[in-house]
Amino acid sequence: MIPEIHIEDYNYGLEDDRIAKYPLPERDASKLLHYKDGAVNEYVFRQLPELLPEGSLMIFNDTKVVPARLHFVRETGAHIEIFCLEPVQPVEYNTAFCATDTTSWKCVIGNAKKWKSDVLHLYNPDNRADIVSLGLEARLEHRDGQTGVVRFTWKDASPFSRVLEMAGTVPIPPYLNRESEQIDTERYQTLYARIRGSVAAPTAGLHFTEDVLGRIREKGIDIRTVCLHVGAGTFLPVKSSLVSEHPMHREPFSVSKELLQRLKAAPSSVVAVGTTSVRTLESLYYMGVSCLENGHPADVEQWAPYTREYPYSTEEALEALIRYMDREGLENLAGGTRIIIVPGFPFRIVDKLVTNFHQPESTLILLVSAFVKGDWRTIYDYALQHGFRFLSYGDSSLLERR
Repeated sequence: MIPEIHIEDYNYGLEDDRIAKYPLPERDASKLLHYKDGAVNEYVFRQLPELLPEGSLMIFNDTKVVPARLHFVRETGAHIEIFCLEPVQPVEYNTAFCATDTTSWKCVIGNAKKWKSDVLHLYNPDNRADIVSLGLEARLEHRDGQTGVVRFTWKDASPFSRVLEMAGTVPIPPYLNRESEQIDTERYQTLYARIRGSVAAPTAGLHFTEDVLGRIREKGIDIRTVCLHVGAGTFLPVKSSLVSEHPMHREPFSVSKELLQRLKAAPSSVVAVGTTSVRTLESLYYMGVSCLENGHPADVEQWAPYTREYPYSTEEALEALIRYMDREGLENLAGGTRIIIVPGFPFRIVDKLVTNFHQPESTLILLVSAFVKGDWRTIYDYALQHGFRFLSYGDSSLLERR
């Protein structure tokens, strides 16, 4: 049964001055809240390795943020901002990034009403020679309100990934209420980011330094990665009172067979870095169920965990995925998820969660509440009363599942 949850029950008072507008000078100098069995303690993030048990499996999301925000101008002088969300033609991310003359993307279009059908030229107020030689243009193929499909063309045979690096800016969250700056190019990206495709950072990972990662490894903790590309839906508020009426957007992810085998071996503790890692890992069970029942994995729908009872163990589901990959000769499994994690969710894989402090009335607050069996206010009240910084560039927490 789909839970009946009212989003206003997950509100709290977040003043603008509590939102971290910029990162701290040192990534691992942020505060760290530790929650375990209803008790809260306070540390500095660089102490995280001391709080993790030996023999744990720690999983990071190695997606990489692309500078996906582009500024164009019409011949009339009107400015149009185009925010690339996901590729349409070619549909696969890597292929689209490798395109050398044209590609179409689903985009959010700022000032959309002023753009009808004319060709847009890249805004270049400083008349940079490299931008002139690039010759980047945008044509509107289809529009639906503030979103649409935009075809980009350019001249110099650079891959589209290079075009974005030259012409785009980092799409920092709108709640920062400022334009992207040079500092964001480095700091709105994890140190271990590897696979291009996200339009928002998996921000729990922004605190990790090489020193912290090294001390985690020295403690005998096994570090592995998944890749879930974070979409713009991460910024979308829950607008309806009933959470059941909020649509989750599909986000593509991939995991290795090696990781599935490691999870199947039932490590003593699975630590997920970020809510994106949680959503990826917990989606694996339902993909495994699809293998058991249909012979192949399928995308995980938003309410799949709540609409029926599942008779299979986690080990059976993971084994089904591994058998499918063996049969198909796959080393990596690609899929998509719309899963929403709300109170009542049956966690099957993740035991501990490293995460930042999230917006009021957001799906991420619901996930935290589900993880700590409804005790999210204990965590957030402490953070508010003890000077913690909030949201993407804010402080961190280590939550242990109740």
